[in-house]
Amino acid sequence: MTQFATLPDLILEPMIRNALLEDLGQYGDVTTRAVIPAHVTYNARLNARETGVVSGMQVAAIAFRLVDPTLEIVTHLPDGSPCNPGDTLMEIRGAASSILSGERVALNFAGRLSGIATMTAGFVAETKGTQTRITCTRKTTPGLRIVEKQAVVHGGGFNHRISLSDAILIKDNHIAAAGGIRAVLEATKASASHMVRVEIEVDTLTQLQEVLDTGGADVCLLDNMDTPTLRKAVDMVNGRLVLEASGNMRLDRIAEVATTGVDYISSGALTHSVRTLDLGLDF
Repeated sequence: MTQFATLPDLILEPMIRNALLEDLGQYGDVTTRAVIPAHVTYNARLNARETGVVSGMQVAAIAFRLVDPTLEIVTHLPDGSPCNPGDTLMEIRGAASSILSGERVALNFAGRLSGIATMTAGFVAETKGTQTRITCTRKTTPGLRIVEKQAVVHGGGFNHRISLSDAILIKDNHIAAAGGIRAVLEATKASASHMVRVEIEVDTLTQLQEVLDTGGADVCLLDNMDTPTLRKAVDMVNGRLVLEASGNMRLDRIAEVATTGVDYISSGALTHSVRTLDLGLDF
């Protein structure tokens, strides 16, 4: 089983704390407080109800611990693990009231993140036998980007930019506003740090040739090109740039695009159109 590096809890806690505060409201869990005596303890299990890839176990554990640091948490299937219906992903032991108060936030995170990991794994499977990597985009849920991108990695994918400050990505609107491909690349060469990589988006092979002639880019994003055009782009570049295919990258098209020889296929659907994996907490 692949072991994934985890982010420090310190980075994740503010996001999870905000979700708990939203759910607990002004007065906390009034239902649990009314019907569950404080001394009642339980052994709860977070179980998978369908096949998928697990993500969000670190996040779920933090959620439960923020509600009650005395809860005992044992993770049986860590992030990145395959799961099947009936598998127990995590056990939580301790005060029943604490488990119930943290349940919804933990499940919301774990279900969504496992959905992202599962969808990513499906895309990655379509690239088998090629060198093409699957990557996500910045089309993430506001406030949840870091864990959604982590879920992509758990599914076998790779991350694109985490934020606008990571790298220079010159899109079509930048090109239009700045006066063309040559203008934006020359401006970038004049001002960008040598530590920053530069990617530029093109829609046509003519634009791609202008990028090659001008220089200054490390990566070229081939936007909404059909498969024959992508093959021509790979031949034109001949290894001089990293190539990323993007736009209309559906699951049923990934295998075909991967055979063109592009280095990356990016898909916003991995985070903006994912279906939550069905998980449940059982007492």
